[in-house]
Amino acid sequence: MPVFTITGDVDPFLHVSLRQGEKIYCESGAMVMMEAALDLKGKISGGIGAALMRRFANGESFFQQHIEAVRGDGDCLLSPTLPGAMQTLDVGNQQYMLSDGAFVAASSGVELKVRTQSLGNALFAGSGGFFITETSGVGQAVVSGFGSISQLEVEPGRDVIIDNSHVVAWDSALRYEISVTTGGNSGFLSNLVNSQTSGEGVVLRFSGKGKILICSRNSASLQAWLMRQSAQ
Repeated sequence: MPVFTITGDVDPFLHVSLRQGEKIYCESGAMVMMEAALDLKGKISGGIGAALMRRFANGESFFQQHIEAVRGDGDCLLSPTLPGAMQTLDVGNQQYMLSDGAFVAASSGVELKVRTQSLGNALFAGSGGFFITETSGVGQAVVSGFGSISQLEVEPGRDVIIDNSHVVAWDSALRYEISVTTGGNSGFLSNLVNSQTSGEGVVLRFSGKGKILICSRNSASLQAWLMRQSAQ
């Protein structure tokens, strides 16, 4: 199996070692360097329909980069789009849901499936809408977060509420609900107003037992700040 190693403390690289015949796939534009023994090809994984669904569900590019060790063993370096940490997930006994733009790379035994989610969640989701991405198969997947990444453990009876923009990935066994407030059972308009005045935006409430990866920075807030600065 390809060996994923995260190297560097600030804006790290993902170093991948492949033996001849092994292959990985990664987000379009992630490849920084590779040795001459490797081949890089852009492919539509799973067909056009699956590629379109991944595009809408997880903000991914239509094409993915496939890297294969064709002429012998070789190494490559990958980098995520946004600056920040990365983390390797062991996929198999545990599967994961991925937030928009979190996917960096995976071994060939891992697939990214797109499935529908509830109407209530879809109404408040970001680019995903009615669709969300879940891993399947066996192998390893690497995800990235804007800024630092921290792991939270959710326990039964101790629900966790997280701003949508800070969620990277979570155990697929966890139950989740998307809303626009952390409050109680107020009406939709009241919740929406509360969300805007508190600055919370969309939040996710997780329950059950499992882990969640969160990142320290909010890309939407940074984009809004940059727009305000450019307008001055």
